[in-house]
Parts: sequence; structure tokens; C-alpha cells
Amino acid sequence: MTRIRWSPLWAGLLIVALLWPLTLPGELALRDMLVPDSPALSAGALGTGDLPARNAPQDGFLALAGTVLPASWVARLMLLGAAVAGAWGAVLLARTRQAGQVATLAAVTLTLWNPAVVERLLQGHWSLVIAAWLLPLIAAAGLTGRTYLQWGAVWAASLTPTGGLFALLTALATARGRRLPTALLGLVCCLPWLVPGLLLAGGETGAASVAAFAPRAEGWPGESAGAVVSVLGLGGIWNADAVPQSRSLGFALVGVVLFILLLTRVRHVPVPLLVLAGVGLGGALLPVLLPTLWTAALTSLPGAGLLRDASKLTLLAVPAWVAAAASFHRWAGLVLVLALLQVPDAPRALAPLTPQEIPVDEALVERAAGRDVLLVDGTPLTLRPDGTVIVEPLTKVLSTVESGALVVDGVLVDPPSPRWTAAMSAWEDHDLGRLAELGVGVVVDDGQITETTAPPRSRALGLSLLAVWLTVPLLVAGLRLRRDRAAAPRNARP
Repeated sequence: MTRIRWSPLWAGLLIVALLWPLTLPGELALRDMLVPDSPALSAGALGTGDLPARNAPQDGFLALAGTVLPASWVARLMLLGAAVAGAWGAVLLARTRQAGQVATLAAVTLTLWNPAVVERLLQGHWSLVIAAWLLPLIAAAGLTGRTYLQWGAVWAASLTPTGGLFALLTALATARGRRLPTALLGLVCCLPWLVPGLLLAGGETGAASVAAFAPRAEGWPGESAGAVVSVLGLGGIWNADAVPQSRSLGFALVGVVLFILLLTRVRHVPVPLLVLAGVGLGGALLPVLLPTLWTAALTSLPGAGLLRDASKLTLLAVPAWVAAAASFHRWAGLVLVLALLQVPDAPRALAPLTPQEIPVDEALVERAAGRDVLLVDGTPLTLRPDGTVIVEPLTKVLSTVESGALVVDGVLVDPPSPRWTAAMSAWEDHDLGRLAELGVGVVVDDGQITETTAPPRSRALGLSLLAVWLTVPLLVAGLRLRRDRAAAPRNARP
């Protein structure tokens, strides 16, 4: 009698329950996620624009892919592929713990269905979710000596700076030998945002910014105590609008119960995964328990602003949680149920992921012809018809002069970029020559279009970095093929 393989079936059910809105037509638009079908391959998309390269190489890759296929569907396929790979990684990690069938299902559940994943999807951090799903695969590949699989997963997770950093840390912690090549590969994957960060000025982190992005309580009295509860349950995102309703109704406490239960199996978790979990949870709790120290670190250390959204550090604990869940025998079913109950309303909560029809001024896009556009009346954010905040679509289909100003709860936490400020001042003075010097080719003010003599900005650096990033999987595949060919003659000997 054929034994039913429950892991793929269960993983498929979870993936459908989470990503069902993405099967509908339209473009992706929810809070920080704005993926039109044909994004602009601009300097900003390539990470060399006016703002820190927070979305490199993600936006550049989507813009390039959008010349062949609708970019919104490319993003969908990437999410689906990462979910499948994450489930496979959970199974591989469970096998290292000699897990039974139910424990393996619990490991898969913790990987795919946890508060961090759901909240990040609701915030529009879809590429960070890709990295989160791939971390167990990176860990399992490292612990089992599958170097090339690990390298490929590190590359796939490096769509955004945070994903690349977390993937590199996980790979270095779990790699069995070959740590130097792993480190070099990880650094190459991070070049699309590392190089602009080193070459371009700006991007400093202010105290108001650190406070605005600190972990928040979810349905628990007392801000500090509630934030600790949320973090231990892999939640606590700064934006209350991105928190499923169930978390505010007391289900966040289920995460604490699960955390305590998983702690009983700590001795069965590989030490590297425990170290990662300690770093992740410790880092996420610092702004709650030691806010002054955390603020001082982020405002004084170059590049530390990458971690100002501290609750995302909890993702580093996911591989340890998965390994702990896989080590259960008698209580594996309880772990599975608790994992689901952390966010029992996930399918309904994720309904806002439903794609939207995004109107774009195609005539303006054609007239701009790749030149930098100053949107005088524009803002970085706008609203969907249902009132949900989204990124202004024109900033994704045009090469715009990026403001980057961000207001949270009435407080300016990110000031506008120097170039945007200078361009606005020049426009107020009707100084077209100065605008041309700033590289502004088109100005849109109250529907009126004014052009200057400025040509499109050079994208050479950004395109070069994207090209290097795209060669990484080819390099990994080539190294794997060479190894297999070298091993073939030895295996053929009698």
C-alpha cells in the first residue's frame, strides 16, 4: 500500500490559504508593495537614486523582468517558489532531527504560517517574506553539507538588503566548512545595495525614526510587556494596521505558550541555530528593554539604520523554532495547532493582498522618455480606492526625483532628500538652468508639464551591479556542474 506523503499536501494547503489573493488579476499594491506590470528601469530602481538602496536589487530585477513578462506576475511566481522552497527546507531540517510525520508538519507550519510572515505580507514586505521562507532551507542545506543548494538559496533571499544580510548570517552560522567562499558569495549578493551605500551620501538614521519603527504591543496591556510578548511570538511589527485582528484579540498569547513549549526542546536544536535565534530575539527586544542604547547605536553606527525596523530581526529565530518543533514526538500535534492559532485568521487577514487596477498616465511616461521627473504636487504615498495606503504608482513607472520624506503619527521621521529639496527650491525660483544641473528633465506641476535640457541620468553603475548579481546563480550552477563531472569518473570505476 502506497504511503501518503502528507508534507507536500499540507504545505500546498498552507500556501493556498496564505497566497490565494494573488491568483486574482491586477497589479500588486499594498502599503510598501507596489509592483506594476511595467516598472521603470530607473536609477532609483537600481539602487543608485536619491535614497538609500532599500529595494535593491529587487526593483531593478523586476523592471528588467517586466520587459519580458508582467512584473506583478513575476513577483507572484517568486513568492510561490519561495514558499515551496521554504516548505522543502523545513522538511530537510526536520529530517536532521529524525522527525516523525506530525513533527514534520509542525515544522512546515512554523516556516510558512507565523505572525512575522503574515504581518510582513500585510505591510507589503513581500521580498522579505521570501527571505524568511528561505532561511530554514539555507540552514538545512548548511547543516547537511549541501553547499551549492545553500548558495543558491542565499542568492534568492538577497532581493533586499535585509534578506541578503539575514541569509548571509544564517549561511555562515550553519555552513560546514567553506565559510570563506560562502562569505564572498554573500557579499557579492549584497553588492547592489552595499556599493551605493558606500558611494552615495545620506541615509542617516534619526532618533525619531528609531522610535517610530520599534516593536509594538499586540493585544496586551502595557506597551513594554506587550511588545515583549509580541516579539517572543515572532510578531510586533511597528504598524498596527498591518496586524491581523486575531492578534489584538488575545491570540498573540498563543505565541508565548508556543515559545515556552519550544524552549523545552532547546537541547535538540543545533547550536548555530540557537545563536541566530539569540541574536534575532535579543536585537528585536533591545529597543523595548534598552531603548536609549538601541537608539544610540542606530544613530551613530554607519549603515545601522538597516535594522531600525527591529521586529524583523525575529526572522532569524525561525530556523531554530523549526528545528525545535521537529524534535517533538508526543506533543508534535500540539505544536502544530499552536502554530496555526498564532494567526488563526491569516487567510481572511491577507485579503488586502488582492491585486488592484492601477491607472497610470501613459502619455507622461512616454513623454518623460527615461528622464528624471519632478512631481511638484506628488507625494511618496497615496491611497487605494478602499483607503489603504500605497506607494505612489508614478514613482515606480517613472524615474522620479525621490523625496523619501516619511511622516509617522504626525512626526517627520525621514527628512526629504537633498536633491529633491534643491529641485523644489529651483522650481519655486523658476530656474530651469539649475533644474537641468540637478538632472531634472521634466517637471509636472498641477498637470502642467515643463521640460529642461537635462538628458536621462546614467544608469551604468546600477546596471553593472545588477548584472553581477544576476551572474551569481549561473556561477553556482557552473560550480555544481563541474563538481558533478569531476565526481562522475570516480563513481564509474568498478
